[in-house]
Amino acid sequence: MTHARGPLFIASVAAAGLLLSACGSETGGTPTPATDTTTTTATSTKETSTSKEAPPIPAGGDVTAPGSKLKVGARAVIPVVTGDKSGTIAITVTAIEAGPKEDLAKFGDKAKNITPFYLRATVENLSGTDLSFTSIGLRGLGEDGKGTGVIISGDTPKCDSTSAPKTFKAAGEKYETCVLSAAQDGLKVAGAEYNRGDDYVKSPVVWQS
Repeated sequence: MTHARGPLFIASVAAAGLLLSACGSETGGTPTPATDTTTTTATSTKETSTSKEAPPIPAGGDVTAPGSKLKVGARAVIPVVTGDKSGTIAITVTAIEAGPKEDLAKFGDKAKNITPFYLRATVENLSGTDLSFTSIGLRGLGEDGKGTGVIISGDTPKCDSTSAPKTFKAAGEKYETCVLSAAQDGLKVAGAEYNRGDDYVKSPVVWQS
């Protein structure tokens, strides 16, 4: 399984810019959820003349409209273009789980007022195109539908962020992944959003628990 590990850090409204690794591009100040690391690799790659179109969906149903609100457990059909690869996938957010604070022990004192949450998802190849080593991005949302004020990136023993395996080339192939999110103690992550690609940046697909 290929791991898609991002920089290991926490930043919060209460302790903005407290980085746990050397991230030269990160600066202090209030974190902006829209620029979370789950979205930085997601900008659609455009050809010099026209954008590459995702192929038609052979059996996955209609593409899920930007701005759609879904329940956890529901499937979203998403066209993807990344690098020289394009296709159509189905993303199902299967669970949003609170994790034990001990899972953030490697973050040290920076995480003493933070509770981890795990966004678990299943990803299916619908188009049958080569989407090996691609990855999805999910962002945790609070009960108010907005960002939690905590930006966290990395893995824990119970939440391993993985990209698509090299076999993710045929229709029906699936893999499971987990995206680490977090909230200040006493608050919770109650939703997840997908905001990759031109159509979904301003109008994400949202799953609510």
